Amino acid sequence: MNVFRLAGDMTHLLSVIVLLLKIHTIKSCAGISLKTQELFALVFASRYLDIFTDFISLYNTIMKLIFLGTSFSIVWYMRRHKIVRRSYDKEQDTFRHYFLILPCFVLALFINEKFTFKEVMWAFSLYLEAVAILPQLVLLQRTRNIDNLTGQYVLLLGAYRALYILNWIYRYITEPNYVHWITWISGTVQTLLYADFFYYYFNSWKNNVKLQLPA
Repeated sequence: MNVFRLAGDMTHLLSVIVLLLKIHTIKSCAGISLKTQELFALVFASRYLDIFTDFISLYNTIMKLIFLGTSFSIVWYMRRHKIVRRSYDKEQDTFRHYFLILPCFVLALFINEKFTFKEVMWAFSLYLEAVAILPQLVLLQRTRNIDNLTGQYVLLLGAYRALYILNWIYRYITEPNYVHWITWISGTVQTLLYADFFYYYFNSWKNNVKLQLPA
């Protein structure tokens, strides 16, 4: 554990809190992609298969439980809650996210750190997380007008990944034999996907105007 890893985890947690705050208090999921939330739920479900078999630390177990619980609860809210689901923009959220799953799984079968079930699923979760934000970004481009909480949610997700890159750099410098190419490349791709959003977010903040993404 180091300051960059902790900051990344807390930023990730804060992004989930912001999204749940929007959904639970405002009773709205407008501007949120259900497709992305379903992909995130699959990411955590496939990554944390060891939650009840391999104990690393209390902190690690609690964080796993939080991300598993919140990801599936968000999907439930958007699909089943009688008020929240009315605000879901199904007509705009049309990215065919199922087409992301199979290529990521095939890639995990061929490129993994060890050919075991858990390691293949771990690699699959990394590849899928790298592209899971795509439906959300496409939805924001289509709707263009982005409310503050949705913008902050996406910003925090991108910041979490950027902080993890700093964590990997720090560990590479301070820990001997710390090399994880799959994690590094997947995380870098994921962070780069947020670059365009970061640009427009900070431009809107600097000019004190409402955030809008180009169509």
